[in-house]
Amino acid sequence: MGTGTSLVKRNRNIRLINIDKEEILEKISDVMKLDHIEVKSELLNTGELIIHLSATGDTEEEAKSLIKPIVKELKERFKDKLAAAKEVETLEKSVVKLLEKYDLSISTSESCTGGLLAGRIINVAGVSEVYKEGFVTYTNKSKRKRLDVGKSTLKKYGAVSKQTAKEMAAGTALAADTDVAISVTGIAGPDGGTEEKPVGLVYIGVFLEGRVTVEEYHFSGDRQQIREKTVEEALKLAKKCIMASR
Repeated sequence: MGTGTSLVKRNRNIRLINIDKEEILEKISDVMKLDHIEVKSELLNTGELIIHLSATGDTEEEAKSLIKPIVKELKERFKDKLAAAKEVETLEKSVVKLLEKYDLSISTSESCTGGLLAGRIINVAGVSEVYKEGFVTYTNKSKRKRLDVGKSTLKKYGAVSKQTAKEMAAGTALAADTDVAISVTGIAGPDGGTEEKPVGLVYIGVFLEGRVTVEEYHFSGDRQQIREKTVEEALKLAKKCIMASR
């Protein structure tokens, strides 16, 4: 590459869905080490993740020739995660479409995510046809009062537990009178963790027509990252449960 002329930069973006930033960074670590390619990743509040690529050359053709094989290689690596160029179906939109398809209603109850899950779902246009109600039950008292979580459950197992998540999900469906309900309870940090229940421990429950599925998760990152990962996995679990039941 010469030094006496103005350099030309060529930029390309790759848009991905249903993938987290840690997985992205792991799969593009070799590309990030290349001197002629600048790589950045950006997580949007829609759940979509964008890889920004930039190459610099003496001419537009040189910059293009540098970036083109990298784009092709990354698209091959992430071919099952690529978002359509014209229309991106976010995770929340795919969940809403399933609810509409099977004529199901949904409600949510949240502790550590504080309404973030409800906000993601309500991002979808037309969601009022399926989304009925959301609860932010941050304290034990609110879990008991709003969702009928047992006092003995909270005392024996704690607010962050499989048992509490299960009762939250069932109580949410009953309180909102919905076919589906998602509950989340966890420790987002940076404080509140213990050796037994560390920061990042989250339980997500999905009630679906009389049955509750609860999964345990261990997330890393800061408070906001843990909350966002929780929402992402809650939507994934809801989608998985709905699809498995049909």
